[in-house]
Amino acid sequence: MIGSTSDGAVTTIELQRPEKRNALDHAMVADLASAFDDAVSSGARAIVLTGAGDVFCAGADLSGPVYDPDFLGSLVATLTRLESVQVPVIAALNGSALGAGLQLAMIADLRVMAPGAIAGIPAAKIGVAVDEWTIRRLISLVGAGTARGMLIGCDPLTADHALATGFANRLGDLASAQEWAATIAELAPLTLAHYKAVFTGDGARDDAPADRQAAMMRAWESEDLAEGRAARAEKRAPRFLGR
Repeated sequence: MIGSTSDGAVTTIELQRPEKRNALDHAMVADLASAFDDAVSSGARAIVLTGAGDVFCAGADLSGPVYDPDFLGSLVATLTRLESVQVPVIAALNGSALGAGLQLAMIADLRVMAPGAIAGIPAAKIGVAVDEWTIRRLISLVGAGTARGMLIGCDPLTADHALATGFANRLGDLASAQEWAATIAELAPLTLAHYKAVFTGDGARDDAPADRQAAMMRAWESEDLAEGRAARAEKRAPRFLGR
């Protein structure tokens, strides 16, 4: 479910589960980590991450894995691992990047976004909560006001707005991202590795205070989460009660 192709010093890694809108499950998360490791060990000087079809990634698979207590831990571990890759990573957002899909886009160093693509974190619609890293990194990329709208208001981030905020570095398709990656692959790798270390050292990975960590876990262990899951299965609006 993860494809990988190389062209010179650029490796393109593709999420290949279009029938599920490239939603992540346990296997995809594990395969994604392996694909990145293989790319680096094979000598890639730049990595492009994209999705098959017309969606980048619709997030974690809501048919089950997202509610598995082990899944959140494995996803966070993989995101941390991908973020630490020494070579530049460009996310080519060919379509919607939602939830965990947006998290994947945020571990990238640069983002090329198709004009019709959107990004968002509609976690509050299903009763789950994202971690501290996601919130802090989102703020660093789009600003506090836009991040609040995306998280509290579940507002989608359009490509034009993403470009204006700096979340998207460029608008374009996969070929545009690959062409840019090819030019980046020719630059001094030690310089780029240093820049990556500084940019990712933005404090987003600092440990969350105990009260905020507890607040996130209350959402994951709540009756509201069960209600959100049931409402989705029954194709109705959820009735959240805050407990």
